[in-house]
Amino acid sequence: MEIGLESGMPTYSGGLGVLAGDTIRSAADLDVPMVAVSLIHRRGYFFQRLDAQGHQSEEPVAWSVDDFAELIDERATVDIKGRTVHVRAWKYRVTGESGHVVPVYLLDTDVSENQPWDRTLTDVLYGGDDHYRLCQEMVLGVGGFRLLRALGYTDIRRFHMNEGHAALLVLALGEEKLALRNQSDSISDELIEAIREQCVFTTHTPVPAGHDKFPVTLARQVLGDRWWGLLNACGVGETLNLTQVALRGSRYVTSNV
Repeated sequence: MEIGLESGMPTYSGGLGVLAGDTIRSAADLDVPMVAVSLIHRRGYFFQRLDAQGHQSEEPVAWSVDDFAELIDERATVDIKGRTVHVRAWKYRVTGESGHVVPVYLLDTDVSENQPWDRTLTDVLYGGDDHYRLCQEMVLGVGGFRLLRALGYTDIRRFHMNEGHAALLVLALGEEKLALRNQSDSISDELIEAIREQCVFTTHTPVPAGHDKFPVTLARQVLGDRWWGLLNACGVGETLNLTQVALRGSRYVTSNV
């Protein structure tokens, strides 16, 4: 969800984003074939001001995206609450010491085809209510996966989910595997194992507030009914816990606590 690329880009709020950015810079220095996906966060996390009495106030961060990144032509779509949400992306290049480039694609829903509220989904980092956050995570997980495919990344060996925010890519990956097998809803142990074989998950905190959980009633409204076979196979009960989905959908799990 967050990634620290430059101090002038408010696409991160703290240590988690800095660590993500450092990982990408290290991959560029080591010539590791990697691609990264996050959200553009047009209004950032917040800009902090302190008055003479020491009281804090917050305001949106103003920045010019095209000063840092290049808009690309490829797009993807995501169905959210029965609506088609169009997703475009901005490409930022991280160049290593040898000249090796790791591209970072920053997803953006602020496009004319979308309804006004949907255009705000990539505005604020860690903002809004559960509804806003879950819609964001559909854009990140499902939209990010589909955009990579649209860009021609068809031979990715491993998908790394940094915290549970991108966990819904498990659904998009499962959907693709079902389509390749000409099966629309046949959820088998073999399918789950095939998904797990391609996914890695890292969690950074044991604090409950750091793990996104949503009531199933809200999740069904946002996601629709098409995903529930896969979600049930990932152990979803009365609550959609994205950390749990990422854990169940990954072969290898690391903890950076």
